[in-house]
Amino acid sequence: MDYDRPVKVGDGIYWVGTTEMDHGWRPNPYCVVDQAEAVLIDAGSRAQFTSLILKIMQMGLPPSAIKALVYQSADPRLWGGLCHLEALIHRKDLKVISHKAFLALGQQHVESSIPCSLEDIGHRLEFSSGRTLEFFQVPFACSSGSFVTFDRKSGVLFSGDLFSSQMVQEKGLFLELGMECRRCEGHSVCPRSEQECPVFAMLQFHRENISSEKALQYALKRIASVPYQVLAPHQGRLISGTEDIAHLNFLLTSLKEVGIDAFPGECSLCRMKSEPNGHAKYPETDGRLSVA
Repeated sequence: MDYDRPVKVGDGIYWVGTTEMDHGWRPNPYCVVDQAEAVLIDAGSRAQFTSLILKIMQMGLPPSAIKALVYQSADPRLWGGLCHLEALIHRKDLKVISHKAFLALGQQHVESSIPCSLEDIGHRLEFSSGRTLEFFQVPFACSSGSFVTFDRKSGVLFSGDLFSSQMVQEKGLFLELGMECRRCEGHSVCPRSEQECPVFAMLQFHRENISSEKALQYALKRIASVPYQVLAPHQGRLISGTEDIAHLNFLLTSLKEVGIDAFPGECSLCRMKSEPNGHAKYPETDGRLSVA
């Protein structure tokens, strides 16, 4: 697979990222193309802007065909290239679509395009052909405004931080698990290949980035009724095998010690008691923050 060119993920769906790491981070930007229109999803960092535009041009797609930019995360690294995209696309009707909380944070990067919250557009974006992108909110997975995007025509779910991972030894764009992987109890390093385990890395990513077990369970239930066939996460590898998707869903559904739930006790801030004069005190810590 030639990663120096756009990679087709589904019907009219292309991965337009790069295999080069940006300070240990490798985002997955995607382009949805329908006839003479296109939409970019999580368009990547400023450092990867040149590679992104080169791949779009390799598709024979003029930048002016891009009608909207979708940002599923508040990560400032993603928003950093927005002003460059605006200048290149050069459309007065270019829409920047995101959760209203993310738009408030990213407003500094918006110069000439039209900010649109999910509520403003009824949680859906239509192409002229009738093809539709649907947006589903998954709050606190990992931030309050998190959402995912589903393209019903291709069956691709752009899952944001869900099913994402961050691996040092990332190989290949698509994740394919063997039968032995589905039977494995989970090790940070695979006992067979002696390489970093992609499943372990995915679970660890969710433990460290999703806010809580409750948020993760809610997000998985939210997308359970979506008939997706391909998972295209914000970072890490894409997943398309039916058995692989089912196995990873099972592991994430039963995942423990996610986010704040990994702490064995309560933070002293949670145990604050109010004095009659309205001032808070820390009886166990004598005013100093600690974790029990």
